[in-house]
Amino acid sequence: MTDREQDVLRAASMYYLQDVKMDVIARHLHTSRSTVSRLLKRARETGLVEITLRPSSTRAPSLGRSISAAFGIDTYVVPVPDSGEPADTLDQVARATARLLASWFDSDMILGVAWGTTLAAVSRRLPPKATHGSVVVQLNGAANTRTSGIEYASDLIASFGSAFGATVHHFPVPAFFDYPETKQAMWRERSVRRVLDEQARADIALFSVGSVTGSVPSHVYSAGYLDDDDVELLHEQSVVGDVCTVFLRADGSWQDVPLNARATGPSPEQLRRIPRRLCAVAGDNKAVPLLAALRAGTMTDLVVDERTAARLLELARAGSGVRARGGAGGATGGTGARATSR
Repeated sequence: MTDREQDVLRAASMYYLQDVKMDVIARHLHTSRSTVSRLLKRARETGLVEITLRPSSTRAPSLGRSISAAFGIDTYVVPVPDSGEPADTLDQVARATARLLASWFDSDMILGVAWGTTLAAVSRRLPPKATHGSVVVQLNGAANTRTSGIEYASDLIASFGSAFGATVHHFPVPAFFDYPETKQAMWRERSVRRVLDEQARADIALFSVGSVTGSVPSHVYSAGYLDDDDVELLHEQSVVGDVCTVFLRADGSWQDVPLNARATGPSPEQLRRIPRRLCAVAGDNKAVPLLAALRAGTMTDLVVDERTAARLLELARAGSGVRARGGAGGATGGTGARATSR
């Protein structure tokens, strides 16, 4: 730690954990009261300190515990009012995800980031945190038949690199190749292999789940990535959503979905090799693909709004006998549950 970081930690510990007044902290640190105030503000901005409100009427804590117990993951449920607009719910989940990510990501670490509507919202809420020797790598290609996708994905990934002072590695390939053979050939290219190797070494992966329906549509379904034949094929295959542009059925199976042979994102099997996998979900229209993603074992940590968490548990209890096909496997991780309100 630098001297300033140590002062931030000391000030925050004394103020929030020991209930020491700012005047006393200032004397202890041989500084002014205004400087202590700035140190405490810095502690909040970097995620060192999180202010949590838990209204007595919220179901968030119990929902989080239930999801954690059912799926073996750490769950952070964000309380939202029943009358809340979808955009407000998305912003609340994005804020909670951004602060949580900033508390985990540090120097000499690699962060893999997917793109999409939710991740774009997270990128706008990242608190600045200086790191050294860190890397942010794009997890899936973004080009499609309408645009190169480079500007959208580049700006999103660059936001994470800028927030953490990290080196950024873009993934300049299509979201979906036209032919599986083309993907296999590209995967042998050294420039592509370099990015794939960075992805494989990631300490943290950040992603959401995609859903075909909803008032806040998933980017992969609304921005020209799929043509009519692709969409029809997904319906024929009973696909309910995607993780990193790899499509999932409700039972968590994915291996024999034809479009996945052309997808450029990491499969659930590849994701499971990353130690910490954070999924951010906003909107109860994503409850079905979220359950599929959980059954596929894609995540160790979940940030989700209260309404979606409740819907997820309803679906899980109604279909508790469903098993993932093709050896999808279950998620592994901690069993803590947290409720977050911001």
